[in-house]
Amino acid sequence: MDYTTIGVLAITFIATIIRSTFGFGEALIAVPLLILFLPINIAVPLSVLLSVFIALVVVVQDHKKIHLSSAKWLILFALPGIPLGIVILMYGSELFVKIGLGLILIVYSLYSLLGKSKIVLPKDNMFWLFICGFASGVFGGAYGINGPPLVVYGNMRQWGAKQFRATLQAYFLPASLIGVIGYFWEGLLNAEVWKYFLFSLPVTVPAIFLGRYFNHQLKDDSFFKYIYWGLILIGIFLIADTFR
Repeated sequence: MDYTTIGVLAITFIATIIRSTFGFGEALIAVPLLILFLPINIAVPLSVLLSVFIALVVVVQDHKKIHLSSAKWLILFALPGIPLGIVILMYGSELFVKIGLGLILIVYSLYSLLGKSKIVLPKDNMFWLFICGFASGVFGGAYGINGPPLVVYGNMRQWGAKQFRATLQAYFLPASLIGVIGYFWEGLLNAEVWKYFLFSLPVTVPAIFLGRYFNHQLKDDSFFKYIYWGLILIGIFLIADTFR
């Protein structure tokens, strides 16, 4: 194997463990690092193909832990937000949008970690499903960051670590499939993308199971603490990236 292939496999392994453990977040690691080794028109479709594969395996593994009703409404409400996110990406000020999003993630995460009064939803709430689903679509369309609004809803519903991981994959599976269809339509799923995808499977599969093991070791009361610290890092990354 050459230097490029080894780098791709290492990045894929680490990103998959993060995705399988926490349910999201691998794109912020995979894409920026993959483009150090691959052209962006190879790295991004490869990342989406891997996202579909990971989500499919997790859904098959833990389908009994999925909150199907929540996932369904979050997907439906995300759909109208995606075009708005694309408009923001095309015409909005990247500086203000990224800084604004980064600050929102940091402030909300610190509030959730330090605050005592939190919103708790004993059952699905259509208002919050719409707010979080729509925001997820906007963030996803603009910068491919669907996860944070889903974290907010999962925390309000007090999902455990296993339910959170499984339900997010039920959301990401159709969303990523739509992306794959778009890349296929545009002719971006070429032989090189499929080559690296097939090369990545021998490290992706064990990473999924290793992440599942880590996920099941996390206590539910501490799970979201790790998640919110992760969101703070994402917020810092977004702000820092605007000045890079």
